[in-house]
Amino acid sequence: MSDAQFDAVQSGYEAIVEQSISFSGLKHDFFMAAKADLLQNIVARHFETPRALDLLDIGCGVGRLHPHLHGKFASITGSDVSDKSVERARRDNPFASYDTSGPDGLPYADGHFDIALTVCVMHHVPPAEWGAFLKEMRRVVRPGGLAVVIEHNPFHPLTRLAVARCPFDADAVLLSQRRTRREMLAAGFSSVDVQNFLFLPTAAPIARRLERSLAKLPFGAQYAAVGVV
Repeated sequence: MSDAQFDAVQSGYEAIVEQSISFSGLKHDFFMAAKADLLQNIVARHFETPRALDLLDIGCGVGRLHPHLHGKFASITGSDVSDKSVERARRDNPFASYDTSGPDGLPYADGHFDIALTVCVMHHVPPAEWGAFLKEMRRVVRPGGLAVVIEHNPFHPLTRLAVARCPFDADAVLLSQRRTRREMLAAGFSSVDVQNFLFLPTAAPIARRLERSLAKLPFGAQYAAVGVV
């Protein structure tokens, strides 16, 4: 989907996503909360003081994830190629900062953030550009920081159904976790760990704990590849 197309649909974003996942009986907010929970656990394992960290969300869209992360980091910054999405994110999330990114890369200095996150964005990037995307992601993270790539599991049947039902994903090229890990290592990350999640359709604390124990099994609906800079 092009930048202009994302601009055009941002006002109806939630309705389109809800329709694509309606068969699951779950709301979009459930998936946002699961991602926020996963990210906080990843960060807590790597850093002693997560609330002192600066987070960048690349391809943030309208910023639906950010209310779930509010107060968990020193700063939250989002960037997106869609001007309209950035405008709405600013209105909806005054606690965060937003910028439009362009073809020349991210509008930030080298090593500006402790963590760079991108959620279900890479499958919209042409495969020939995956390496450049990840190198740019790595560039803006400080030494010792993290880059977290969250993507769909292409081998999960319900994930594939949701992607097939979503107009946003008409151009999607899904990445296996093995491919993502290989691309991240080639982009210069010193190590890459992969965690699977969204095994269970509930946010109950016991289910979250069980999911963490299953993280190495490649059966979750999505996964997170965590690269160390």
